[in-house]
Amino acid sequence: MERFDYQGLFVLDLANNHQGDVVHGLNIINGCAKVVTEMGVRAALKFQYRNLESLIHPDYRERKDVPHIPRFMETPLPVADLKRLADAAREGGLVTMSTPFDEPSVDLLDELGIEVLKIASCSATDRPLLERAVKSGKPMVVSTAGLSMKHIDQLVSFLESKRAQFALMHCVALYPTQRDKLNLNQIEQLRERFPNVPVGFSTHEEPDNLDSVRIAYAKGAQLFERHVGLATKKYKLNAYSSTPDQVRAWIAACKDAQAMCGGEERAPSPVEELKSLQSLMRGTYAKEAIGKGSTITKDQVFFAMPLQDKQLTSGKFREGMVADRDYAALEALSDALADYSSSREDIIYQILLQVKGMLNEARIPLGRDSAVELSHHYGLERFREFGCVLIDCVNRAYCKKLIVMLPRQKHPYHYHAKKEETFQLLHGDMEIVMEGHKTKLSHGDTFLVMPGQWHKFHTLDGAIVEEVSTTHYNNDSFYQDEQIAKIPREQRKTPISNWTWS
Repeated sequence: MERFDYQGLFVLDLANNHQGDVVHGLNIINGCAKVVTEMGVRAALKFQYRNLESLIHPDYRERKDVPHIPRFMETPLPVADLKRLADAAREGGLVTMSTPFDEPSVDLLDELGIEVLKIASCSATDRPLLERAVKSGKPMVVSTAGLSMKHIDQLVSFLESKRAQFALMHCVALYPTQRDKLNLNQIEQLRERFPNVPVGFSTHEEPDNLDSVRIAYAKGAQLFERHVGLATKKYKLNAYSSTPDQVRAWIAACKDAQAMCGGEERAPSPVEELKSLQSLMRGTYAKEAIGKGSTITKDQVFFAMPLQDKQLTSGKFREGMVADRDYAALEALSDALADYSSSREDIIYQILLQVKGMLNEARIPLGRDSAVELSHHYGLERFREFGCVLIDCVNRAYCKKLIVMLPRQKHPYHYHAKKEETFQLLHGDMEIVMEGHKTKLSHGDTFLVMPGQWHKFHTLDGAIVEEVSTTHYNNDSFYQDEQIAKIPREQRKTPISNWTWS
């Protein structure tokens, strides 16, 4: 099944704001569709469908003293009207979504071709309904208002065990929700606890509150929900639903937050920002005449403003650099020295910085006494193409190590005569090829390699893999490429004596 894209989806909840009046409902949908088209975003129109005959006990259908039942009974949505509204939503370029409250409602939504199911917070622990919703095979959006973390854990565990497509929505079921009750930090908590699940924000605050959607986006919300409606002479709009004009302002506020937050990864800085910073940096100058080819010591230079064009900054200076030409006293040293004097130690240092960054991002701590080794099958200069960083945790009758691979690194075909090993992908992506058969790992997947089995692996964006095996022996790796096999092991490995090296 094609994966549903939750990223950047705006969910417009019609709820009972159609008031049981199909013409009024069409006016709301058409008004919202125009705004969505104007704003250039992707949105879903969400209905709340209740099969009143199955949902409400026969003895209570006429009762006026039970919460919600009178309103539900007064604003029914016949199947023909729901189909008409859903068709209007599709014609307006909107995804169709609906909240079922019982199993027969899911059956009907299946028949009508509704694309996405919404599970309301009150139904998030309703196992019979969840089981029927999962059976539909439709992507789901599930709200979490009022749930303890234990209940959310149970919910996620159930949906993942059924391989359902779903997103979680942080939600507060107070109508309207006051600013001090929004609990927007819960978005971050859900994202950290369930890193592979899209997390959104379902809102019930006053329609003119635009701060919450900005903060929710900054906290990492990926989809956003708001109730919509229209106020007319006949129908009054509740205090937490938005008119099309308010929806426009809400979407604009989210797009404004997106622009302010920028990309998820750190991008190169704007040229004007770099120029501003460079104007305040110090450059490296010669205190005395320095001859070409001589080793430069710190006593022979000084650091001062201004930093000139193509000059070595104070931050790039390293004692022991070799002069690329003759320098007169007070002359600016060339920035080319940084490349000209690049040492093996500098290359290793840059590799370790990147590996530490990946481990920090994955929240995998290492002890100071970790045994770290760079494996470079064709030499250190080709490390970023072929190789990995091996971190030994324990090596007894059993062995555990971490394998860290930088983006686009490959580990060539090899086998072990003695060692049996199991890989588990902790972070990033990895594809393993064993005996010619490819397997793409997902987070948490394990992969068993028995002695004598040829295997290789590679990554696109980088990977951290845990390897659990029988005892590791240094002479137990046999490579298909004869060029690797001829290189002594000590020339293919670089042990790192100080992992905290700065």
